[in-house]
Amino acid sequence: MSGKRGEQHYGCIGVGVGPANLSLASLLHGDQTVPSLFLDRKKTFTWHDGQQLPGTTLQVSMLKDLVSLADPTNRFSFLAYLHAHRKMYHFINAQFDAMPRQEFRNYLNWAAEQNENVTFGEQVVSVDFDTAFVVRTDRRTLTADNLSVGIGTAPWYPPVAQNLSGDDQFHVCDFAMKARALAGQRVCVVGGGQSGAEAFLDLISQPAAERPRRVSWITRRHNYFPIDDSPFTNDFYTPSYSDHFARLGRPARERLNEAHMLTSDGISEATLRSIYQRIYVHRFVEGNADLVTLHPSSEVVRAGRGVRGEWSIGVRNSDHGDRVTTIEADVLVWATGFRPAPMTFLDPIAHRLEHEGEELGIDDSFAVRWDGPADRNIFVHNAAPAQRGLADRNLSLVAWRSRRIADRIRNTRGDEPLESFIEWSGKPGSSPVLEGVLR
Repeated sequence: MSGKRGEQHYGCIGVGVGPANLSLASLLHGDQTVPSLFLDRKKTFTWHDGQQLPGTTLQVSMLKDLVSLADPTNRFSFLAYLHAHRKMYHFINAQFDAMPRQEFRNYLNWAAEQNENVTFGEQVVSVDFDTAFVVRTDRRTLTADNLSVGIGTAPWYPPVAQNLSGDDQFHVCDFAMKARALAGQRVCVVGGGQSGAEAFLDLISQPAAERPRRVSWITRRHNYFPIDDSPFTNDFYTPSYSDHFARLGRPARERLNEAHMLTSDGISEATLRSIYQRIYVHRFVEGNADLVTLHPSSEVVRAGRGVRGEWSIGVRNSDHGDRVTTIEADVLVWATGFRPAPMTFLDPIAHRLEHEGEELGIDDSFAVRWDGPADRNIFVHNAAPAQRGLADRNLSLVAWRSRRIADRIRNTRGDEPLESFIEWSGKPGSSPVLEGVLR
């Protein structure tokens, strides 16, 4: 898709076109007071394309799309997508317990294609500042009053894996393309989150002629834990809790993120049930007892080539101190998560930006604190979980965060959703009243 605007100055330029910036592009679309342009270096839209495996589903409600929780009437909602493709009744009748992930990917692609302010195949090379942001791409130079950074994440490898090479070891983000022709081989999946679970399930679900000889699954967690998706836990993924979390001290925020990790990075119960049932059938129905090995409480401390060229993986079990056992494999899959992608294009103004720990320091509108004019802002998406909680990198708050950013750009403030049922922080003067009632 090529940009159709002729202007060189914009109210907002977005860097990256994933769900976060695509949400903001959808909310700004049609606003003539804020001309916008969103750029992505990829030639076409992608969203976890290497992990679009059969049967995988979204872990959040279909209402948590690009716009519905901020503007239900917006033309880029998921319901508008269904309507545009004349399949509303079919979707309702399908009665999905959870939306197929490929369907959500198709929806995102549709929203990108429908928005003339979204341009692919153009990479932002650098951003400087001279009364406005000077955005240099590999094709041209543009200026903008505001910048919105939504470049997403990059695959993360543990230190033991960072110097390994070969097509027989890869990150799970490339699983759909690289996990092929594995019949008769020994495969080891490292990582106990949803991505690792989906890769493991896919491997043990292959037809017998295409199935690996053995599939091992390693995780540092003490078991293969489910995601906590209960109602009160989901209040961690609401706007009011995000604001509450941001007001806490840094030690408290770190403690809460660690304690509540499984509300974000656990495995869906449907996936766990499918895995357990598949293992049962292999072992007790088909008599294939040697197919699966499970290794919780285990950390990979060594990975290298064996004498025959296979992978030799040293695993330390946390329940047995320094005991290290060896697992041999022909293929290694690293399902070890993601980290925010580096923002090297901001290097020309990096010295002007504030940090909080390893993150860019942001205010309550997700604008980076810096020494520039108050009406010139750099907004960042999905890059501040230490300041905004685990929900910052989750789809749950995408539309709300984009609306708050759009309000800041427009110098307005829309109505916020109602507060949680939960009193996350005590209100001054409330305790004596409550004590009197309880007496």
